Amino acid sequence: MKNTLAILITTLMLFTSVTAHSIPTTITVRVISKGAKFVGTSMGGAQITLQNKITKELLAAGVTKGSTGSTERIMKTATHRNDSLSDENSAKFTASIDINEPTWVEVTAYGPLAQIQSANTVSLSQWVIPGKHVDGGDAWLLELPGFVVDVLAPPTHSRLRDDVETVQIQANITMMCGCPIVPKGLWDADKYEIRAIVKKNSEWMEEVPLSWMS
Repeated sequence: MKNTLAILITTLMLFTSVTAHSIPTTITVRVISKGAKFVGTSMGGAQITLQNKITKELLAAGVTKGSTGSTERIMKTATHRNDSLSDENSAKFTASIDINEPTWVEVTAYGPLAQIQSANTVSLSQWVIPGKHVDGGDAWLLELPGFVVDVLAPPTHSRLRDDVETVQIQANITMMCGCPIVPKGLWDADKYEIRAIVKKNSEWMEEVPLSWMS
């Protein structure tokens, strides 16, 4: 009886040891600007965090690094549903997380980090299986909506006299990946509607359409 009990205890210990063993699992994350290219080093990258959706445990964190990707592949080539937009140089963040069971992982991207005034956040979640790497093709791809807007005029903290009748409004606007918006370009300025909302003392005054300047 004692021998049988000892064998049973040993078996349970071995089983517990096996089931609790963590398996390194690779996850690669890419962030692409909505309607444009990847958010990479040229824009300071995007801050990436991976966490357990249920327990909120932080699994990994870092910044996407690399190029905005191939313009030819992303913007000019017809692709099918499962075709990859990225190449070996496209911006990404890769981490290895240790998990011992199927884990509900949430990935969050915040950026672009070089233009904090226009930064946005996007999140996605999915179940990740131990040892089943998420790194093929575009891997875990997040789409970041919005535009990068730098207000050039009037300057920050400028004070305007009450008798001033005309104020110049000027802004530099690009895609979130830093791709330029110009007339007849890949991101055609003539196809975007840009307006400035003018307020005084937090009260709405008017909405002003802006046009592209060379």
